[in-house]
Amino acid sequence: MNLYTLISASVVVVLAIFFSLPLLNPTYWLSLNLKSWLWIPIPSSSLSSSPVIADLVVRNGVIYTSDESLPFADSMAIHNGRILRLGNFSFVQELAADGTEELDLGGKVVVPGFIDSHVHLIYAGLQMARVELHGINKKDEFVRKIKEAVRNAKEGSWILGGGWNNDLWGGELPLASWIDDITPYNPVWLNRMDGHMGLANSVALKLSGISNLTKDPEGGTIVRTVDGEPTGLLIDSAMKLLLPYIPEDTVNERREALVGATNHALMRGVTTVVDFGRYYPGVSAELPWEDFSDVYQWADASKKMMIRVCLFFPMETWLRLHPYADEPHNYGLQVTESEILYNITMASEKSGLQVAIHAIGDRANDLILDIYESVVSTNGMRDRRFRIEHAQHLAPGAAARFGRQGIVASVQPLHLLGDADTATKKLGTDRAQKESYLFRSLLASNAPLAFGSDWPCCCFRL
Repeated sequence: MNLYTLISASVVVVLAIFFSLPLLNPTYWLSLNLKSWLWIPIPSSSLSSSPVIADLVVRNGVIYTSDESLPFADSMAIHNGRILRLGNFSFVQELAADGTEELDLGGKVVVPGFIDSHVHLIYAGLQMARVELHGINKKDEFVRKIKEAVRNAKEGSWILGGGWNNDLWGGELPLASWIDDITPYNPVWLNRMDGHMGLANSVALKLSGISNLTKDPEGGTIVRTVDGEPTGLLIDSAMKLLLPYIPEDTVNERREALVGATNHALMRGVTTVVDFGRYYPGVSAELPWEDFSDVYQWADASKKMMIRVCLFFPMETWLRLHPYADEPHNYGLQVTESEILYNITMASEKSGLQVAIHAIGDRANDLILDIYESVVSTNGMRDRRFRIEHAQHLAPGAAARFGRQGIVASVQPLHLLGDADTATKKLGTDRAQKESYLFRSLLASNAPLAFGSDWPCCCFRL
């Protein structure tokens, strides 16, 4: 089974709408980073008529301001999470009073909060409480992690987790037989790091009715032995044969996951994320909507949103977001299957929605670039910020097209490193060098770039 071949031409489509939840309660100082860096100056009229007193003064630091007129400062005054003044300590101290807290940084560096342009935030929070297989580079260690999880689980309960990357232990894909002996009474499901493949043990396969008689679903593969027996590996839409049998995460579990993932992000200086939700091939498009109403709106209303989030939804659900203003119950016409990608992109774009399409592989990226070019030709020029997520394994000349068309290349550096390793092993050093060259070509193309971790698919460690 050539995993590189499986992922090199994959295309996953999502609807991108910009939904920014307000940052609440950002007045704490966490490690060396403010939970928010809001460059929103208080109007001078407000300061003169009613002086604002800082609730926090930070001094003795190296504060990067992003302002050419004052690149660095050593102190700043903050009120209710907003920066009032930057400069030297005597200048900033003018806004202090008896109740103002003062923090000495001891010469440490302060920078604006980082933005992660591609995460699956609630998935990541859920994964933090499950079997963590990121970075495992030995089969024995893989098995040991599952054995440990079984020891702490109730009989019959699901063992869930993931993040494994078979390239780290030489490329051999895991098998249900690796863990069947230690999981005789517990169904197991373990996602690969990219989310396009997972491993089930024999208990889980039996529970979901997957056998040698089960046909591969469209868009997916049940990996089999030479005798036709399932090995436990399910690829892309084949995962939907098993996923319905896994108990749904409760609302409280998902809310706790959001809080946990948010804290994890903040501890690494990440204050804004672009969230593509709990959505992978084979997973219901309803999940992001459930999280929007059950988790994000709850967090916003209960003042638990500590970071800013831009939410993206599956493109097939875009009509929920834009009913006709004069016909609120009219949701448009259903497009034909053969033209669904182009038509939905066109319709979403006309409605003013930002569109992002996942593409890995030269053919996939060329296809999406062609579609975007056609949409622009038909609808005319405007600031639409089309995105291609991953934008990997490009054909010669494709990088320049990103620049000419102004397409955002939303790349994940950790994916690049992992793919370079895969390319070196499977295709020789020349391909690995080519991947590196194409990435440099993107940098040189003047295309807008966005960098993300694809957390939890990739390790989220800064």
